[in-house]
Amino acid sequence: MKIFNNSNINKIIQVYGRAKTKKVDSVENVEVPKDELQLSSKAKEYQIAMKAFKNLPEIREDLVKELKDKIEQGTYNVTGEEIADKIIESAIIDKKI
Repeated sequence: MKIFNNSNINKIIQVYGRAKTKKVDSVENVEVPKDELQLSSKAKEYQIAMKAFKNLPEIREDLVKELKDKIEQGTYNVTGEEIADKIIESAIIDKKI
């Protein structure tokens, strides 16, 4: 993009052209501030939750065995309402992520 003869640009150039600069002889006594990182309490809670999540097994063998036994015995029953609730809950979680 090219800017030609814009009066505002010309004024800015004039102001910066008049700005006085100070020459620095030495930087030995200059104190350089150190970088600092501060995490909010929510960020700390998130870190703890993520660590706990990463330590969970990918497959929960105890739950799988329990459900498998119920299915084999014919005692595993799920209502349509429970299925609908889980679908809605999953959609809400997906929106948050």
